[in-house]
Amino acid sequence: MSTAAEPIVDVHDRLRPRRRPWGCAAVLLPHTDDGAVDWPSFRNLLERTVESGLTPAVNMDTGFVQLLDDVTRRTVLATAAEVLAGHPPTAGRPPFLAGAFVADRPGDGFDPGRYRKAIDQVQEAGGTPVVFPSNGLNDLDPEAWIEAHRMVDGDCDRFVAFELGEMFVPYGRIYPLDAYRELLGISSCIGAKHSSLSRIAEWERLAVRDELRPDFHVFTGNDLAIDMICWGSDYLLGLAAFCPDLFAQRDAAWANGDPTFHELNDRLQHLGAFSFRAPVPAYRHDAALFLHHRGWIDSPSVPSAAPTRPGSDLDVLASIAESMEPRR
Repeated sequence: MSTAAEPIVDVHDRLRPRRRPWGCAAVLLPHTDDGAVDWPSFRNLLERTVESGLTPAVNMDTGFVQLLDDVTRRTVLATAAEVLAGHPPTAGRPPFLAGAFVADRPGDGFDPGRYRKAIDQVQEAGGTPVVFPSNGLNDLDPEAWIEAHRMVDGDCDRFVAFELGEMFVPYGRIYPLDAYRELLGISSCIGAKHSSLSRIAEWERLAVRDELRPDFHVFTGNDLAIDMICWGSDYLLGLAAFCPDLFAQRDAAWANGDPTFHELNDRLQHLGAFSFRAPVPAYRHDAALFLHHRGWIDSPSVPSAAPTRPGSDLDVLASIAESMEPRR
């Protein structure tokens, strides 16, 4: 693996002013107080996300994909397809992304057949698959991990790979940079979400991207460093689910060279630093609290198996929300 020093030396030279990122929001799957999926609120979040100009990503960690049964995951896909049918996507981009998720247990081997089925379900709904990590996939050595993604290359026209750190899931793993280089050689892999929460690891990947395949999308998943777009990252963030409208404003400010970018980015980063503190998976409860406070969903509830935050979080979230509202 390359050393961290190489990309850091020229990190300032790699800034990309006025570059408009491809913004994707990992949409929360809201729940009612009795634990059922709140489908009307989910539809509302999809509408608000796409109307903001961001690409929705469903069946991701923010959408509690690990806690859903297969029927619910397929209903999520069908709902996304139905809602987004009335919103033509930006040229060259899919209407939505969706996790191709395989539920397995520690010790289970990689199951190509189950991944093919999950990928087919996403494509049949009209989305672009995100190859979601699993115990079996992340147990593979780097060479086998690449071969697994080459298998995907034969199954679909385009997909997004996904490096997910162990702070998000127990089976999380970030692969060596040499494996990432190989990933860029897979033509149908249009990008990869990188969720190590490490600027250095992401700068390394941007350097490889710029060297080998400039059209490849490095989707930052670093909710603690959302300004990685300044160095050429795109994003697929759980934090963007809290306020896709404000992320869109921030992105436009960066693209236009508007200095208000920095103030809005600071406020969004404050929200991210608070919500993505340990234990990180509880950020989804903060998302529900924040969206409920904004009036975008009907309940701040999350599934019973999901970690939660203390009630005192609401006061902090409300204060952050107020700081981001336009001055009247």
